[in-house]
Amino acid sequence: MASEQLKRFDERKELKHHKEFQDLREVMERSSREALGQQEKLKAEHRHRAKILNLKLREAEQQRLRQAEQERLRREEGQGRLRSLYALQEEVLQLRQQLDASDRHRDLLKLDLSAFLTRGNQLCGLISGIIRAASENGFPSAEDQAVAERALQEMRDLLSDLQQEIARACEEKRRRDEEEAQAKRQGSLLQQGPEVHKASPAPSQGPAGKQNEDLQVKVQDSTMQWYQQLQEASGQCVLAFEGLTSSKDSQAKKIKMDLQKAATIPVSQISTIAGSKLKEIFDKIHSLLSGKPVQSGGRSVSVTLSPQGLDFVQYKLAEKFVKQGEEEVASHHEAAFPIAVVASGIWELHPRVGDLILAHLHKKCPYSVPFYPAFREGMALEDYQRMLGYQVKDSKVEQQDNFLKRMSGMIRLYAAIIQLRWPYGSRQESHPHGLNHGWRWLAQILNMEPLSDVTATLLFDFLEVCGNALMKQYQAQFWKMVLLIKEDYFPRIEAITSSGQMGSFIRLKQFLEKCLQRKEIPVPKGFLTSSFWRS
Repeated sequence: MASEQLKRFDERKELKHHKEFQDLREVMERSSREALGQQEKLKAEHRHRAKILNLKLREAEQQRLRQAEQERLRREEGQGRLRSLYALQEEVLQLRQQLDASDRHRDLLKLDLSAFLTRGNQLCGLISGIIRAASENGFPSAEDQAVAERALQEMRDLLSDLQQEIARACEEKRRRDEEEAQAKRQGSLLQQGPEVHKASPAPSQGPAGKQNEDLQVKVQDSTMQWYQQLQEASGQCVLAFEGLTSSKDSQAKKIKMDLQKAATIPVSQISTIAGSKLKEIFDKIHSLLSGKPVQSGGRSVSVTLSPQGLDFVQYKLAEKFVKQGEEEVASHHEAAFPIAVVASGIWELHPRVGDLILAHLHKKCPYSVPFYPAFREGMALEDYQRMLGYQVKDSKVEQQDNFLKRMSGMIRLYAAIIQLRWPYGSRQESHPHGLNHGWRWLAQILNMEPLSDVTATLLFDFLEVCGNALMKQYQAQFWKMVLLIKEDYFPRIEAITSSGQMGSFIRLKQFLEKCLQRKEIPVPKGFLTSSFWRS
């Protein structure tokens, strides 16, 4: 029993020893884990502090770089503004020179230009003062640049107003001179009207089929002089905006493209859809020509963006009107009337555009003068064909049908212009290029030798479009003219027309015979009625 008790005592002692050892080991392990945890915590805190410190250092560096970049940008912006101010000053001085150049009109047109010149000097002085102050203070501010840009815009507006004033005065003088000359010409022409057959006696057909040489081949001297004046005016207009078209500057190219789109796109949109839409297009073109900003391609565009802007827009606008006749009217005859009424209204408010329309029309279709270009010795055949109105590409001349179609479109547009007026315009003044010019054209074409295929085609187109208006205007005189065509001019056309080209002659003959039978020229198809303008 004692031995067993000893064994139990030893077992309890060993168990206690093991338990104490196990507790000690657990305490040591827990202490070790706590030490490791503390160490990891310290490491994490260290990493966190290091990260914050790095962030602060990076932010400080970025702040320094930002400040350096801002300073660089400020200097570059200041230098850019300074360069811009110098460019503005240069343009203002050029505009001022143009004001001086306009002074030559003072005596010719009896205009007082002193107010324009005085204001021009003030604007030059203003920009010079801004540049001088900016040089003293380092760089010009955005406000300085804004003031200079407003001064430049005012100078552009000043020049534009002056040019419009001079253009109006020139147009008034030209119109007075033309009215005096036209009154003399028209007086004699109207007197000759009923007796045109006396000035153009009927051809006597002999057995051999020969005709008397009693008609002219050349155009009248006064008409030729008028034609040349229009071409010279067109050439001067091209020279006036040559600086804009030949400039290599990207900004100038952008301005040129924007102005061209603003001038041509509205003309392309003219259609017979509704009168209200036509009025919107007219107002947009009129605003552009008047120097007001218009929206084009999502941007605001104005002729005042360039000193040559107005010349460029007037030229391109006139060119586009004629091109619409050459293409759109040639394919869709009814389109002549909406295009013509807008052109007529613009012509009335901006006479120079009308002169440029005539210049483009005469150049592309010399028969609208009427003028038959003569072949000169030494002239290349291609150049002569171009003078006659043919398109020549890669030494290939266009087909006769296509040529006649284009000429027909342009004559139809011209015939529509001379009889139409913009309905919302002033009725106090006469049409800037009215039916009297149509009567002149008809009288002169009948006093010239006919051209095979061409004369019959153009006479038909002209009379179909404005025959009704001429009939109402000239009444008995007009019917005498129609009889002259039937009795005296038809044999001449028939004599020079080959059997394969009789289509245009037969069409003209049937048209006039039907009109004589009914004693009426029908209203042309597509003519704009009052219901169109209410739509």
